[in-house]
Order: sequence, then structure tokens, then C-alpha cells
Amino acid sequence: MPRMPRVGGIVAAIVAAIVLIVVLSAVHLLPQLRNPFAETTTVRSQPVILKSITNLSRYEAASGSFEVVVDLTKRTSLIPSFLAGSETLFIGQGTDIAFVDFATLKNRAIAVNANRTAVTVTLPKPQLEPAVLNVNQSYVYAEQQGLFNRIGNFFSGNPNSQQQVYQIAQQKIQTAARQSPLLTEAQKNTEGMLTGMLTSLGFQHVTVTFGPGLR
Repeated sequence: MPRMPRVGGIVAAIVAAIVLIVVLSAVHLLPQLRNPFAETTTVRSQPVILKSITNLSRYEAASGSFEVVVDLTKRTSLIPSFLAGSETLFIGQGTDIAFVDFATLKNRAIAVNANRTAVTVTLPKPQLEPAVLNVNQSYVYAEQQGLFNRIGNFFSGNPNSQQQVYQIAQQKIQTAARQSPLLTEAQKNTEGMLTGMLTSLGFQHVTVTFGPGLR
């Protein structure tokens, strides 16, 4: 019993020391206390290597922005959906670019009349770049998974489990770009660009054709 005051004094001293450390840290007289369980992220990478340089000889004439909603459902026969299966509702945002390739043009692609008042330019048809999915603006709106799927994902730690829905969104945007007026707009913009440029050089009549039988 006589030792209790001494023990109480030691405990009080420890508590006082802890309080003092916290106070001094709060007023920046000591380094900030860190959470021992805080998560830290470290990025390590090798220097970026330039693999190749491509000379671009083309005119990017039009760009389109697209949005697609993908509902991907997976079911396993004879097993209830709450046990096996998944359903993902994905919102995809992407772009596609229509361009005209000038690299294949020959000397005969530009024909000028004798008195240099008229010029005819023959160009290949506009083409589409592969559609690009904007991963920063695309997101999973809703997702449901069966019990077996959740357990499998937990143990596998697969970071590409949603890769399929990204690929589907990119393919749908590519298809939509082909069916959109993007190529027609690219053709119109290219014709307008060349007409304005050649007119400023003194030509009075400018004709731009795209492929066989196209204007």
C-alpha cells in the first residue's frame, strides 16, 4: 500500500510527458507525430526510353467526343447469380480523330492550269485513328458480384478484372465513330482549309477531290 503514491506519481509523470509532446508537436516545436499505421506510396521507375520518332505528314481535320454505357453481365448456368456471376454498369468517355494522309501524295496530285488561275488537288479519303478511351473520365457506375466472384477477386488480387469492360467501351466508341459524320466533317474541313490557303496564293478556282468519284 505505501507504494501506491509512488506508482501514481510515475503514471502522472508519463501522462504529463505525453501531453507535453503532443502540445509541442501541435505548435510545431517538435516534429509532427505520425500515424504508425498510415499508408505510404512509393513510385520507382526506370528512365523513360525514346523508342522511335515518326514524322507525321497528315492533317487532323476533325475530332469527336463520345460517351457509351456498357452493361456487362456474366452468368453461370445452374448456379444462382448471388453465388456466381457479375453485372457491371460502366460509363465510358472517349475520343476519335479523323485525318487525311498527305504522305502518299505524288506530284500529279496537284494539277495547275496553264495561266495558273485554277488548281485541282486530289487527296485520299479521310481515315480514323483508333478510338482512345479517357480513363480519367470513365468509371464504373454500379457493380454487383456473386459470392464466389468476390472471394476469387479477394484472393487473386487481379488488377485487370475490369479490363474487358474497358475494351468493350473502346470498341463501341470506334464503331460509333465510323457511323458518325466525323469522316464527312473531316473531308469538309480539309477542303475548306486547302481552298482558303490556295486562294490566298492567288488561285481563283480551287477544286479538292477525295478518292475516286468523291468531292
